Amino acid sequence: MKRIAVLTSGGDSPGMNATIRAVVRGALYHEMEIFGIERGYSGLIEGEIREMNARSVGDIIQRGGTILKTARSAEFLTEKGFNMALNMLASFKIEGLVVIGGNGSLLGALKLAEAGVKVMGLPGTIDNDLAFTDYTIGFDTAVNTALTAIGNIRDTSQSHDRTTIVEVMGRNCGDIAILSALGGGAEIVLIPERPEDVDDICRRLVESKNRGKKSSIIIKAEGVEVPSQELADLIAARTGLEAKVVILGYIQRGGSPTARDRQLAAMLGYEAARLLKKDVYNRAVGVRGDSVVDYDLAEALAMKSDPLLDLDGLADILSQ
Repeated sequence: MKRIAVLTSGGDSPGMNATIRAVVRGALYHEMEIFGIERGYSGLIEGEIREMNARSVGDIIQRGGTILKTARSAEFLTEKGFNMALNMLASFKIEGLVVIGGNGSLLGALKLAEAGVKVMGLPGTIDNDLAFTDYTIGFDTAVNTALTAIGNIRDTSQSHDRTTIVEVMGRNCGDIAILSALGGGAEIVLIPERPEDVDDICRRLVESKNRGKKSSIIIKAEGVEVPSQELADLIAARTGLEAKVVILGYIQRGGSPTARDRQLAAMLGYEAARLLKKDVYNRAVGVRGDSVVDYDLAEALAMKSDPLLDLDGLADILSQ
């Protein structure tokens, strides 16, 4: 290939800029022209495409967000919008397309692949919910952001002898919650993959109080069925303990990426460009252990994700 493009789609994640940088400079190293598509699939439909060079991605490795912007495109899901996207790629003579994003974004890439576009999928999401890779770009930063917040929340919880429910992101995956609980010393962690038991939660809080612990932190993944405020009200009604709710929300998506996310971005972004240069395409690139791996895109998206349940058990043991 001689002419490729890159876009970011869906929810932003720390490390997307570092990934764009690696794709662009990897493409240039392999003597390919590289174009940036702004605002994801929406920008593709509208032709927001510009050529990039090494200076285009200077001084962005440490920045959160994405210089290419991102959006969710309902129009791309329509026949008209999808055909406009195909026509735009043809008009700009784009031979290969790198898509950086989560599950929905990569499903869009798969749809393009099925229409004959040569694509490469990179896992850019804080949720860590893509089974073809051990870790997604942005996950580590999101966990560290949550840990900073949990440390601050613990200070005030201890001052007031209260229980605080800290809700973290992750959609239907509990990995952010598990690692935040383990690293933050939370007393209880609630994840979508394991049904919550309000009676068990209340019992554990009372037992903790009887051992002399006056405050507790509960980490709750956003995908857990019971709403956070409802859980706080149930705890207060059943135990008499004061319970507050803190929803961390979008602060987990921002901030400068950690060293681990920058390394992951560099490795995966460069590999995407290298594979396209070799005319290898319709792959999802991820990491297993310390090794970069790639899988057929359709097969990768069909894989089932397993939460970090071993670490979940360890978090429970160490919280006693």
